[in-house]
Amino acid sequence: MDSIGHYINGARVAGTSGRTADVFNPATGEVQAQVALAGKAELDRAVADAAAAQPAWGATNPQKRARVMMEFVRLLNRDMDKLAEALSREHGKTLPDAKGDVQRGLEVVEFCIGAPHLLKGEFTDSAGPGIDMYSMRQPLGVVAGITPFNFPAMIPMWKMAPALACGNAFILKPSERDPSVPLMLAELLSEAGLPDGVLQVVNGDKEAVDAILDNETIQAVGFVGSTPIAAYIYARGCANGKRVQCFGGAKNHMIVMPDADMDQAADALIGAGYGAAGERCMAISVAVPVGDETADRLIEKLVPRIEKLKVGPYTAGADVDYGPVVTAAAKEKILGLVQSGIDQGAELVVDGRDFSLQGYEDGFFVGPHLFDRVTPEMDIYRQEIFGPVLSCVRAPSYDAALALAMDHEYGNGTAIFTRDGDAARDFASRINIGMVGINVPIPVPLAYHTFGGWKKSGFGDLNQHGPDAFRFYTRTKTVTARWPSGLKDGGEFHFKAMD
Repeated sequence: MDSIGHYINGARVAGTSGRTADVFNPATGEVQAQVALAGKAELDRAVADAAAAQPAWGATNPQKRARVMMEFVRLLNRDMDKLAEALSREHGKTLPDAKGDVQRGLEVVEFCIGAPHLLKGEFTDSAGPGIDMYSMRQPLGVVAGITPFNFPAMIPMWKMAPALACGNAFILKPSERDPSVPLMLAELLSEAGLPDGVLQVVNGDKEAVDAILDNETIQAVGFVGSTPIAAYIYARGCANGKRVQCFGGAKNHMIVMPDADMDQAADALIGAGYGAAGERCMAISVAVPVGDETADRLIEKLVPRIEKLKVGPYTAGADVDYGPVVTAAAKEKILGLVQSGIDQGAELVVDGRDFSLQGYEDGFFVGPHLFDRVTPEMDIYRQEIFGPVLSCVRAPSYDAALALAMDHEYGNGTAIFTRDGDAARDFASRINIGMVGINVPIPVPLAYHTFGGWKKSGFGDLNQHGPDAFRFYTRTKTVTARWPSGLKDGGEFHFKAMD
């Protein structure tokens, strides 16, 4: 059985805490590796080494740091298949989904090649008599990222690429459920020319997280995961004087107007609701058709599409629509919420509870589910299920549909499907949610825009990737300079002492 350690000072190293966790093959349910779980002493040593390496990296000019990012992009493209296969083996998502995971991270690395431009300060000539003012963006020092299981390539790159491009050293604490790809990314960055110690990958659980939050050297922490943990990390990190950005859970609504193209809307819901087994913070988990007639038409379109979904291991190839969920505990939680929906009176239109795959009976597979006539007080509406479960909440009017999304505690993403430009513009303007799609079901911004939710989906003032990332990972220093004039009447220059 494989043993997975950490990546410290440019090399893989074994853990020393004596604690480990199982890494499963989600398709078979078998343990395929043991990952080391770092304790406080290991984390603190990694931070100390990062702090020693950071000054030289921070003093490296931005153009040279950008060239490391350029080479990293080349290596990511070279090893795309290898990364995707490792990702699918531990996470369970299909190979196309796994390649998409790597690709969306790669795009943020590409954006970071623009670091020389993004790090430029401002300059004011003659702000006063003989006075100039200018600003500089400087790295924070050592920063950290705590990233989730569902995107083990993309989100680590969203965090570490801008942090490194800004001149920081970075401590990555990835999910212990699928730790191999973050270690592979670290190796590629070393191959791309990143100096040893500037990126440290420390695997661990809550003990490592708390050590990150309490370490005085770490100046900033970024996190993606569930809302309760996001709130905990934000509170503890801020209390310790750190700059913190945390992104939590989601319950993303897609409003379907009566004039929408029902085939387009149904296809969008299939991809957005069931892709990656629903284990995405931008998954659409609530469809809100406006009017019973719209709802009936939508359900009629959805049912045959859902019943045709193919669920299986990533090794089955391109025919598989989605794979298993990540752990047995995740499967148990999903099915428990499905049962709560039935108990609380929702209509289970498509029942995936008895799904079983021959030869993979011990895998963590969950069949697709569709609920109709869900109401806002039900657990399946209030909670993030993070599985292949779509709930249909019928709204009598556009305003009622808008209110559903606005009143929910989460505010990550949302979408509207309509042919009416006025309705779309009104929706985009009024909705209190961070990312909005208009006839786009999963409105994840491209790398040069910024990603972030509102309400209990996001904690902190600055979002992920885009220009916000460069603001988050730097601090601004403003310089006011006065140079005394030394011109004689005839125009000849000479120096004179300042008073």
